[in-house]
Amino acid sequence: VSLCLKMTNGTAVTEFILLGLVETPGLRPVVFVVFLLAYLLTVGGNLSILAAILVENKLHTPMYFFLGNLSVLDVGCITVTVPSMLARLLSHKHTVPYGACLTQLFFLHQLAGVDCFLLTAMAYDRFLAICQPLTYSTRMSQTVQRILVAVSWALAFTNALTHTVAISTLNFCGPNVINHFYCDLPQLFQLSCSSTQLNELLLFGLGILMAGAPVILIVTSYIHVAAAVLRIRSAEGRKKAFSTCGSHLTVVGIFYGTGVFSYMRLGSVEASDKDKGIGILNTVISPMLNPLIYSLRNPDVQGALWQVLTGKRALA
Repeated sequence: VSLCLKMTNGTAVTEFILLGLVETPGLRPVVFVVFLLAYLLTVGGNLSILAAILVENKLHTPMYFFLGNLSVLDVGCITVTVPSMLARLLSHKHTVPYGACLTQLFFLHQLAGVDCFLLTAMAYDRFLAICQPLTYSTRMSQTVQRILVAVSWALAFTNALTHTVAISTLNFCGPNVINHFYCDLPQLFQLSCSSTQLNELLLFGLGILMAGAPVILIVTSYIHVAAAVLRIRSAEGRKKAFSTCGSHLTVVGIFYGTGVFSYMRLGSVEASDKDKGIGILNTVISPMLNPLIYSLRNPDVQGALWQVLTGKRALA
């Protein structure tokens, strides 16, 4: 189906058609129920973590300040993609206006960018707490925490705006069918009738800055953390230090692993079904797992969650 608007210099696509996750009508109700539950679980889980951090004084530390921000991002990330997909499943309407597609793309990159920098700030926090405990409270003051979050948002905004403006300069005059459940750069590159070489170069270059630099900083922080932890003589002390880092490293692994697969395989048309799987992992599974990962081995978070959910303090 080609929904084009006649213009003086040819034709321009005004809408895209998102095929969604399944094309078999019989499977759509199943997909709707599964993703509605996933959305409610993710929003509920992350808002519970946020509430737990706010009510429990023990959790008023830099690490949990960043974790609270991460919970807000996870709610945002799944909200950018899933509700619109559910609405299309209900209405059986697969078209998305050009402007709405670019808006979704902008917010997706904005939130993912902040995620990158917040995970780096959390690694830096662990490095200071374990390797430089004497100066930790001054070097990770409330002012420093707020500056790190503000800078994360500003850098991510610049990155997202750059990609959105760059893609708005491309011409879309032919096929307008996207084999995905949300709008993103690789899928739009495939549909453009302009050269996307500059856009792909921009994605690669900014990708190295937005993901490569944070990964180097995270790995460097954890090399120092591992060296410091291994010098701790008591097994209990080592276990406690590693347990605070294990959750963070799991989240980092999932986030960066899926991100690399999403954007480092540009030009692969056949991989559209794999892209959907990676998209689900990145925008649905990862935000849904984060509250579980952070609360599973953390008695302080579990106690605060119990207090939020029941109104009673957990017994020590």
